[in-house]
Amino acid sequence: MTTANDALNRLKAGNQRFVANVRDISAETNESRRAQVLESQHPFAIILGCSDSRVPAEIVFDQGLGDLFVVRVAGNIVTPSLLGSVEFSAVQHGARLVVVMGHTKCGAIQATVGELKQPSSALSPNLQSIVDCIQPSVEKLVEEETDESKLISLATRANVHASVAQLTTNSEVLNDLVSNDGLQIIGAEYSLETGKVEFFEEADGDSQHA
Repeated sequence: MTTANDALNRLKAGNQRFVANVRDISAETNESRRAQVLESQHPFAIILGCSDSRVPAEIVFDQGLGDLFVVRVAGNIVTPSLLGSVEFSAVQHGARLVVVMGHTKCGAIQATVGELKQPSSALSPNLQSIVDCIQPSVEKLVEEETDESKLISLATRANVHASVAQLTTNSEVLNDLVSNDGLQIIGAEYSLETGKVEFFEEADGDSQHA
């Protein structure tokens, strides 16, 4: 089983390769790799990311088939079904690192901020449910921050932190794995501008770039 720290180091190294435009040949999809993962999978990390087409986790971290268990939803929010998916991989596959990854210029964050500033009735109930999930973590920022770009940046990070917290507070399974079996749940942000991933929360409490 890959430890959380080893998994984090693999993600950092992969992101460094991505930024440098150097691809690991082992991440390439080919017949041999497909055969290796045909009967079972052993992903070393779980990524809860945004559905944004510009942020595919496998590419951002330069990983291949079977390496990552990826759950994607607009705004990287935590809902019961997504929580169940994370629980599934942590229990069944033994992945000991969960990364909640937001990103710059997130449309879900921008939509939520826009709704809080100027509510409308144009959103469908399903889209409104996404806004409702994000709203609690960003509404105070909307009241306090007047600079729009700074507001979006702060709101993106606040939403990631909220999702990290919800993964343990809303799941006895994950909370037990964190307390007793080495599971780590951390936040991160991908920069559309640079391609770099910044990890927010680590064992030593520091944030740093991959």
